[in-house]
Amino acid sequence: MSAVRPEFHFTADAGWINDPHGIRHHGGRYQVFFQQVPGRTDWARDVHWGHAVGDDLLSLRQLPIAISPGEGDGGIWTGSLVVDDAGDARIFYTSTDLPTLDHGRIRTATPRDDDWIAWRKGDVVAETPAGMSVFRDPWVFRDGSGWSMVVGGRHDDGAAAIVSYRSDDLHTWSYGGLALRPAEDPDTALARNTLWECPQLFEIDGRHVLVLSVEDPGEPRYVGYAVGRWSDGRFDAEAWGRLSFSRSPYAPTFFPDAVGRPSLVFWLSETAGEDWAGTLSIPYLLSLDGDALTLEPHPDLLRHRRPQSGPAVDAPAVDIEWSPSEGDALTIDGTAGALVALRIDGDEVQVETAVQTSRMPLAGVVRIIIDGPVLEVTTGLGVFGALVAPGSRLTVGGDLDGARIHPLVRA
Repeated sequence: MSAVRPEFHFTADAGWINDPHGIRHHGGRYQVFFQQVPGRTDWARDVHWGHAVGDDLLSLRQLPIAISPGEGDGGIWTGSLVVDDAGDARIFYTSTDLPTLDHGRIRTATPRDDDWIAWRKGDVVAETPAGMSVFRDPWVFRDGSGWSMVVGGRHDDGAAAIVSYRSDDLHTWSYGGLALRPAEDPDTALARNTLWECPQLFEIDGRHVLVLSVEDPGEPRYVGYAVGRWSDGRFDAEAWGRLSFSRSPYAPTFFPDAVGRPSLVFWLSETAGEDWAGTLSIPYLLSLDGDALTLEPHPDLLRHRRPQSGPAVDAPAVDIEWSPSEGDALTIDGTAGALVALRIDGDEVQVETAVQTSRMPLAGVVRIIIDGPVLEVTTGLGVFGALVAPGSRLTVGGDLDGARIHPLVRA
């Protein structure tokens, strides 16, 4: 556990955070909501909706809690935020309570002020449908002349499932039934899943993408996706893939950035310090390369980079762009010792830290971001995240001809 906080990965002032959600550019700044448990550094069922704002996605400051348990809610779990045609915002969240936390209800909230600081709870618009043993995490989106909602969970037969709803006015919703089940091919990603959480459905270049946080027998939980077509409350998957390659990146949320570009932020689950637990990842821009969902660090990161530095960096945060060849290797050491080692093996990159090793598909430039105790590596086809031993001085070694090293500082 680190006494050092990251500078650019958002953490709560104190306590636990997990899933980001409801990210929007509103009022000239980013509004970011997230799961929060105040006053403790481990998860508890009475989760709140935390709130932060920032001029860019790496300069967030915490605001008062937006929605708290009570008024019929034991916990305020993950959901989404939409803005209607009149410009009015509405949150859809998972309301949970004992005895069955897995049987969520979908409830709404609307802002009491233009800055979205205080929220008024509204109606319950959906209960756990028959046939679902787990039901949570509504994702609401504009769909033609009306609105659609997908909700994640598990079917009574033990398989993961997404169900759909339809509304003309965001108030009254009709149940559409099962929207997607796991693939039948056992060699396909997302084939044996037993739970789908935090569904995020959006469109890129005329195709629909469904990002899912999944549990798969024999696998640590991870983030996967399907590319296909959405129509009449059903998702027809044409290709399946995987987006995270370590235990940490999970429960991402989709959002359009300030100029409308498709973007994604993850929860980094296995990051913690003395009085905080959980961080939000750096933001990523999304695109499609054929059937593959690709991602790259958001340009907001660039405003915090200094000019290229040598292999020794006197800063706790660094952004490295590495264009490797077959067999190349890169190492990064901190004041307290080795942080991460990377090696290219064919069309994959092996990433090794003191506590875990993973292999990721390689596509183009590898980005390595160290921010105090937080590490993120992205290859364009996936993300690796981990907690590492921080240092005030970072030293890069190995095949440096293809590496550009940029210290990160506050703009």
